[in-house]
Parts: sequence; C-alpha cells; structure tokens
Amino acid sequence: MQKRCDKNRKRSKKRAIYCPIHGCYLESRSPKHLLFADKAGQLQQRGMSRKNALIIVASQTAVLIPGEWLEAFWCEECQETKWYHVRKHEHGYTVSLAPDELWQQVSGVIDPNGNPSVGEFTRRQAKLVGSNCIKDFHCVG
Repeated sequence: MQKRCDKNRKRSKKRAIYCPIHGCYLESRSPKHLLFADKAGQLQQRGMSRKNALIIVASQTAVLIPGEWLEAFWCEECQETKWYHVRKHEHGYTVSLAPDELWQQVSGVIDPNGNPSVGEFTRRQAKLVGSNCIKDFHCVG
C-alpha cells in the first residue's frame, strides 16, 4: 500500500539510473542524444520484422528508436564521467557503456573519429589553439 504523500506527488521523481559496475546512482552530465536507425538491420535487432523494417527505412531517411539514447553520467565511485547507452523499460532502465558504432546513429553530435573526408593537415590545424603557428609552412616568403 502506498503512502498518501507518494500517491499525491506531482513532481517528477529522479530517474532510477544506476552504475552497472558499482550500483550507485548516476548523475546526468549531458542532454539525451536520441538514437536513429537508417538501416533495416538496426530495426530488426530491436524486434521488428524484416519486411516492416525494409518498408519503414525505404519510406523515411531516419527512424527514431523510441526509449533508447546516449547520455553522459557521473559515477561517484569511479569519480569520472562516462557515456552510456540507456534503454527505458516498463520497470526501469538498462544501462551499458556506449559502443562506438552507436555514435553513428545519433543526431547532433560530432563524430569522435572526425570527418573521414578531412585531410590530416586540416585536422591538425583545426586543433591548434592560436592562428600564429606556422610549423606546417616551411618557407614564409
């Protein structure tokens, strides 16, 4: 039987997301980055039939995967922030470290490996703090 104060509570409760290693409460350190599927196989892995997955992917460029996202959390025991793949279920959440391949299914984030069409020189210049560095230019005339 629920207490009266629990039954009438209007404020949202904390999400019960716990560290898979230590079991302590994880504090969010980023917004949710929703996952999208652009291949039928990604939908099939989540229980959709092959036929329906092919139809949906053919009709839409990207399909939102409901109840799944990537989010950064702080663990008090680890004393560090890590990125996790979160899955929402009826009775709570399943949390696992975010694998690299999921980053390709997220919208609005920078690819941690960089854009493959960008050359090494451009990538190195973009990482420099100041624009006064001329180490890549051997002759300045």
